[in-house]
Parts: sequence; C-alpha cells; structure tokens
Amino acid sequence: MLIGEYTHTLDAKKRLSLPSKFRKEIGKKVVVTHGLDSCLFVYTLKEWEKVAEKLTELPLGQADSRGFNRFMLAGAVETEVDSIGRILIPEYLKGFAHLKGKVAVIGVHDRIEIWNDKAWGEYKKRIEKQADVLAEKLGEIGVL
Repeated sequence: MLIGEYTHTLDAKKRLSLPSKFRKEIGKKVVVTHGLDSCLFVYTLKEWEKVAEKLTELPLGQADSRGFNRFMLAGAVETEVDSIGRILIPEYLKGFAHLKGKVAVIGVHDRIEIWNDKAWGEYKKRIEKQADVLAEKLGEIGVL
C-alpha cells in the first residue's frame, strides 16, 4: 500500500527520486499521467491497467466521458524507474502540475501523487480545515 507524504527535488533533467518505501512496491515501470487538482498520478502497470479498463468502459457517446478519457489516456506515459529509484517527468506533465525544485510525493493507497510543493501545502491546509465536515458526509453514506 502506498501511503505517506515526502518532499523530494525535481532535478534539472526532470528526474524525480521516488521514496524508497514506494520503490519496493511499484516495480521497474510506472505510468505517469495528468491527475486531478493540478497534480500528477503515478500508477504501477497493474493498477494502470485497472484504471484504463474502467475508463474505456465509459460511454463513448457522452462528451464528458470522451474528454476525460483523452485527458487521462492521451496524457499518460510509461516510464522506467532507474537503478537509483528515479523517474523522468515529461515536460508537458511537468508544466501541467507546475513542478519545479521541491515537490511533494504523496502515497494515496493505489497511486502516487506528485504535487508542486506550495500547491500541496495550500491544498492540505484547506482539506485539514474541512476534515470534520468531510468525515460527516462520508459517515452519511456509510464510509466512516
């Protein structure tokens, strides 16, 4: 399970070292794609296959489905994890998530999220303030 929050540095060659804890679980190749809230999603190949399968099951006749499929699938890239645990972030994904210098690397169960460090800090503060309300809503639908 991918959990935890880490701060790492995106180097000048657009390489990002993944936390050693994550490296044990992800294998030699991962898929990096557009995420939500202006971050990137990183999936193991196995998890990506599940996500891609669900996306392709969306109705082709609905514009929102087509658009989201394009957003996630066309933006995806398979990349190798090098011998010291780094992945290469393509320029278009780096720009999408506004990555430079310090970045936040977040484990979210079945995926890794890569955030601009400042954006992650702001997002986290906002969510922390709403945690009680969010927990109550989740309780209403039986999640908590």
